[in-house]
Amino acid sequence: MAETILLGHGSGGKLSHELIAQKIYPPLANSILGKMDDSAVFEIGGRLAFTTDSFVVSPLFFPGGDIGKLAVCGTINDLAAVGARPLYLSLALIIEEGLPLEDLARIMESVRRVTEETGVKIVTGDTKVVNHGSADKLFINTAGIGMVPPGVDISGSNARPGDKIILSGPLGEHGVAIMAQRAGLRLKIPVQSDCAPLSSLVEEMLQIPQAIHCLRDPTRGGLATTLNELAMQSSVGLRIFEDRIPVKEAVSSACEMLGLDPLYVANEGKMVAMVARESAEEILKIMRRNPYGGESAIIGDVSQERRGRVTLQTPLGTARIIDMLSGELLPRIC
Repeated sequence: MAETILLGHGSGGKLSHELIAQKIYPPLANSILGKMDDSAVFEIGGRLAFTTDSFVVSPLFFPGGDIGKLAVCGTINDLAAVGARPLYLSLALIIEEGLPLEDLARIMESVRRVTEETGVKIVTGDTKVVNHGSADKLFINTAGIGMVPPGVDISGSNARPGDKIILSGPLGEHGVAIMAQRAGLRLKIPVQSDCAPLSSLVEEMLQIPQAIHCLRDPTRGGLATTLNELAMQSSVGLRIFEDRIPVKEAVSSACEMLGLDPLYVANEGKMVAMVARESAEEILKIMRRNPYGGESAIIGDVSQERRGRVTLQTPLGTARIIDMLSGELLPRIC
């Protein structure tokens, strides 16, 4: 094979088959995908969750991950956010002519590692190659299917007055890692993306299924935008406490230097939960036992006041409205 992607790799002919057989299929091999049919066929019953997403991150590789890891984790987390156990994913690649095959191999290996960790299978996909200059190296589209267990009813519209708001860990690591990589910043304390699959964390939280009302992963727009979405969706007021929100020193320093607020910086390995007040401490303990929730914290509560609004309580006792992000803080973040 050639050392870079050629237009012929998208022709549907011999080069296409070689690319799939030699570079794309081996890291993902399983009995369903191996049939190579136009659609995957599998047996499944019960309540299903289905999601889709596209990933255009720049650069393709960043501290803590790459576009392949990001795509699979992002789709898994979207399924987990409704309480589903992720099962099957599709993976479609739009590749620019000239992409080094070595880069594609690294990305596919990242995908393999996440699927191996989570037990999720890539069961169908597609590959297209476009002219040099028609894309930026590689775009990925995914779709995912998961099973929602009986008794689970999790939605952004289910927050109730009295609920506690739990955040699964420190904010802003993904956004700062991408910004530093793009700008060539040498931070005193390096920051790695928090990109991670959160299905195991949510599965453990579901030991108390009736207590979990809302879940959402705060990606683009950060925690502030996510909370505003949930406040409007549930028609409730949300109050968060500034001194309870975990932010690592390196992220805080980088945001201060760049004039950014960590509340609006993207995350790719965090989950926000709104849970029944009487179960909040027990769920917090469960989350802290998981590798992806060790720094979880109760950061606020839900009320009937100021419906559709998010309020930040400062250590001085003052309060300010936290609005949704206006515009794009950082394009091509995921």
